[in-house]
Amino acid sequence: MEKAIQNFRTQLYVLLLSVVLFTIKIVAWYLTGSLSILTDALESIVNIVAGIAGAYSLFVAAKPKDAEHPYGHGKAEFLSAALEGTLIILAGLYIIYESLQSLFLSHRLSALNNGMILIAASALINYLAGAFCLRQGKRNRSLALQATGKHLQTDAWSSFAIISGLVLIAVFKIFWLDKVLAMAMSVLIIYNGYKILRQSVAGIMDEADKDLLNETIQLINENRRPNWIDLHNLRVIKYGSRLHVDCHLTVPWYLNVHEAHKEVELLNQLIDEKYGAAVEMFVHTDGCLPMSCPICVKDECPVRQSPFQKRLKWTFENVVQNKKHTI
Repeated sequence: MEKAIQNFRTQLYVLLLSVVLFTIKIVAWYLTGSLSILTDALESIVNIVAGIAGAYSLFVAAKPKDAEHPYGHGKAEFLSAALEGTLIILAGLYIIYESLQSLFLSHRLSALNNGMILIAASALINYLAGAFCLRQGKRNRSLALQATGKHLQTDAWSSFAIISGLVLIAVFKIFWLDKVLAMAMSVLIIYNGYKILRQSVAGIMDEADKDLLNETIQLINENRRPNWIDLHNLRVIKYGSRLHVDCHLTVPWYLNVHEAHKEVELLNQLIDEKYGAAVEMFVHTDGCLPMSCPICVKDECPVRQSPFQKRLKWTFENVVQNKKHTI
């Protein structure tokens, strides 16, 4: 809950910052008449709209679980990221349209030095704010904050590129370069919008997070206990900043309910120490079968039916399968 509140507050700060930076860019466009600076300002409008959606989604995601939402409200973050990605793509397409419309119309630019100073200041602030959002989003596992961070940093890089183009325009008086630059930055904006949209759709559709799964599997491998004979049907689903992990753990069949539960608790503690209280573990215990003996590392097993042959290393390929393993 504390992390969710932190995410919500950060998103509110980003929203306020976006309004300030949009104002600065509009002033820069008014001073210079540059279409590429207008491009930068239009993307800031997307920042504001996406910031509102992101703040609302994080507010919803911070709500505790209830009877209607037993897994919490974290999916709202994926919807926010999807909206932000879509808005970025639409902004890029609109900028290309405007650039093509005015490509053969000539106009001179003015007060470029003042405009470049304003855009440079906004770019630096955007980049630092984006780095902060990315760091906190990864730490708190918030897709909405990570999407915001990537968007802010993309906005910063596009601003730096625009400044470079304006320098060339100021030096060589190539005024048509302003429109070409605006179209080039639009392509970059559309590409980044697609990446954010693709990631959010993957979260909504519960697509397996291979990086997270591999990280979890490695953690369990490195801390494996003798009674953890086999692990299979492992799945990790992200609900915003909350992780839901479920798996089947094979333990010696002769353990009583309390002993088997203790092994589950130890596995749960291992995951909790790595990811914090934002993880919910659902572990189904299976009793071992004779086929498990060749991979069982338990030294003193009173019911072993065949000798130990090989320690099976759990990998993404074999752990996600819904079947017990053997040699």
